[in-house]
Amino acid sequence: MKKRSNIFKNWSRHQKNWYGKWHLYLGIIAGFIIAIVGITGSILTFRDEIDAALNPKLFKAISETPKLSLQEAYTIFHKQHPETVVNYLYKPSDAPNATYIFYDYSSEKQIFINPFNGKVCGKRLYESGFINVVMDIHTSLFIPKVGTYIVGIASLILLILTISGLRLWIPKKWRQLKDVLTVKKGASGKRQNYDWHNVLGFYSSPVVSMLALTGFCISFYLPIVAIMFALSGKNPKIVADIYSMKSHYSKSVSALPLDSIVKIGTTYVSNSEVMGVAFPTDSSGSYRLDISAKGMSQTGRREMVVLDQYSGKILASSTAFPNVAQGVLSWMMPLHYGTFGGEPTRVLALIGGLIPAALFVTGFVIWWPRWKKQRHLQRPEKKRIDLSHIIKNSFFTNLKSGFKYAFWMVAVSVVCGIVYGLISGIVITPAAYVIVFTVPIVLVNFIIALVTNVLHIVVFLPFKKQFKILYRYFAFSSAFLVVYGVLYFLLMNTGLDIF
Repeated sequence: MKKRSNIFKNWSRHQKNWYGKWHLYLGIIAGFIIAIVGITGSILTFRDEIDAALNPKLFKAISETPKLSLQEAYTIFHKQHPETVVNYLYKPSDAPNATYIFYDYSSEKQIFINPFNGKVCGKRLYESGFINVVMDIHTSLFIPKVGTYIVGIASLILLILTISGLRLWIPKKWRQLKDVLTVKKGASGKRQNYDWHNVLGFYSSPVVSMLALTGFCISFYLPIVAIMFALSGKNPKIVADIYSMKSHYSKSVSALPLDSIVKIGTTYVSNSEVMGVAFPTDSSGSYRLDISAKGMSQTGRREMVVLDQYSGKILASSTAFPNVAQGVLSWMMPLHYGTFGGEPTRVLALIGGLIPAALFVTGFVIWWPRWKKQRHLQRPEKKRIDLSHIIKNSFFTNLKSGFKYAFWMVAVSVVCGIVYGLISGIVITPAAYVIVFTVPIVLVNFIIALVTNVLHIVVFLPFKKQFKILYRYFAFSSAFLVVYGVLYFLLMNTGLDIF
C-alpha cells in the first residue's frame, strides 16, 4: 500500500514538473504580448463610453423634434454631399440621442449625422481615433494580416497558462488550502509576490479562461465557423453567399427607398431592429441588413439579411445558418467583452483583461532571481522518475487517463462559464458556449495527433525508432474528442433556446 502511495506521489511530482515547464516557457515566450493584448482589451470593454467622452460632439445630438428615419437622414446628407459615397450606415439603439454614423470606405471616413435634422456633426478617419488605435493593437498588434494570428495564438497560450497555473496552484495537502487562497501578511516581499501570483491567477481564472478562449475563436473566426458548419452538416459556402448576392437589375425599375428595405427586413425577422445597413456598391448590388433582437444591442439574436434593391426580395439570410453557428454569431463578441450581462460582467471582463499583465510582472519577479542563480551553478543530472508502474505503453491505458483529464477539463470549463455569468444571473449560456467554442480546438488537435502518429508509424517504425509520447498524445486527443463530441451532440439536441 505504501509502495502504491509513493508511486502516485512520484506521478504527481512528475505531472507538476511537466505543467511547470509549460507554464514557465510559454509565459516567457508570450507573456509580454498577452499583457499588451489584455490591457487594450480592458480599455475596449467600455470603448463606446470612452469614445463618446473623448468626442462628445460626434456621438450626441440634443433636440426635442422626432428622429428622422434612416431614409430621410440619408437623403438630406446626399443632397448636401453628393460627392460622398455611403457604403455603410450604423444606427446605435441604446441612446435616444445617439448620432447615425455613415462610413465612406474610399476615404476611410466616419461621418456623424444628427438624427434630428440630418446635419453633419463631424467627420474623422475611422482608423485614427483613440479607440480604433487601441482596437488595432488588441486585434493585430499593428501588424497587417499576420498580427491577427499572432494575437490568436497568444490567446491560446493564455488559455494553456491558465489551465497549467490551476494545476500548479493545487496544494499538496488540503490543510494548506488557506495558504494558497490568501496573501500571507507580514511575509517577505518575495513571498508576498509569490502569493499574489497564485491568488490573482486562481480567482481570475474563470474570467481569464473565457476571455482567452473567445479571443482565440475571434482571431480564427473563419475556420472556427467553417468547423461549426461542417459539424452541423452544412456547407460554409452559405456565409460567402451572403456577401456575393446580386440584385436583378432592370432599367425600367427604380430602387426601393431605404425605409422600405428596412421594413421588409424587420418584418422578415420578427421583434427586431436594424443596427446597420450595407448599401449596394453598383446597380446589381444588394442591401445587407445587420439586425438585432429589439432592445438587446449588445447581446441576443443577431441576423444578417440580404435583399434585392429593386424588388425587396430576400436573397439570403443568416436564418439558414445552423443553430450553433447562429449562436456563435450572436454570443462570441458579447462573451469576449463581457457585454452579455450588462455592467457587472463588463467590469469582470475589464479586470480579467488587466490580470495577465499583473501575472506577467509577478511571474517575472519569481523567475528572474532563480534564473540568475541557476545559470552560475552546475546543473545537476536530471533524475528520471520511474513511471513504469503507472504509464504503460498500451493505448487503452493512456486512453483511460485521457478520459479522466477530459472530464476534469469539462468540469472546470463549465464552472468557469457559470462563475463568469453568475453575477448577472446568466449562467447556462456561458457554460454551454465554453464547450461549443472548445470543440473546434479539440477537433483540430485530434487531427494533428492523428497525422503525427501516422507519419511516426510510416517513417520511424520501419527503422525501429519510436516516440512513445506520440502514442500517449494520440490516446489523450482521442479521449478528449469522444468526451467533447458527445457533449456537443447532447447540447445540440437538448432544445436549448441559446442555440
